[in-house]
Amino acid sequence: MPAVPKRKAGPRDAERTRRAILDAALVEFSEKGHAAARMDAVAEAAGISKPMIYSYFGDKDALYAAALREAYVQIREGETELQLGDLAPVEAVRTLVHFTFDHFREKPWFISMLNTENLLGGETVRSIADVGDIQSNMISELSRVLDHGVREGVFRTGVDPVELYITIASLCYFPISNRHTLRAVFKVPVDDAWVEARKRAVSDMVLADLRPCGPREAGHA
Repeated sequence: MPAVPKRKAGPRDAERTRRAILDAALVEFSEKGHAAARMDAVAEAAGISKPMIYSYFGDKDALYAAALREAYVQIREGETELQLGDLAPVEAVRTLVHFTFDHFREKPWFISMLNTENLLGGETVRSIADVGDIQSNMISELSRVLDHGVREGVFRTGVDPVELYITIASLCYFPISNRHTLRAVFKVPVDDAWVEARKRAVSDMVLADLRPCGPREAGHA
């Protein structure tokens, strides 16, 4: 009987394989860091051969860069799906805070990947050609939300959207990234109810700072 010819992988198969590799790499690099991560483990988790990783991404450094980029892409895509521009300004900010908290908690590899990259001095993220473009849509959307809020009289003028996002990300990051030490040192539960309370508290703090008569403007009165 003649041998059955092997079917060539189509674009859909190639994308599925690429996705499997990236998903496995995100977990491997986030759990073990760049130095200790093993390509064998990525291949096993992705259900492919190790040489196939090199075929798709090249070496370990290139795979790490692709995984780091993917971590940014995932959170930016999630933010885009929020359609903040369709919401009232106050609701939009609250929605963004809640999403950011949830993303950090539900996708722990994001925080771990950023921690790893910062320990490496940010060398890899600087090499990602479109890293600025990946962030730009979210910053533009947040800028429109702020402008809308100013027009509605619910936000003060002069708020930098980048600085606002840094504030939001910082307040959402710490309780999740430090949850184990917070449990041990302060005996906080870090359970669902606690996280929901933190989301509300962070939203309230951010919105209080954005109000026209908020602490910053009042201080200059």
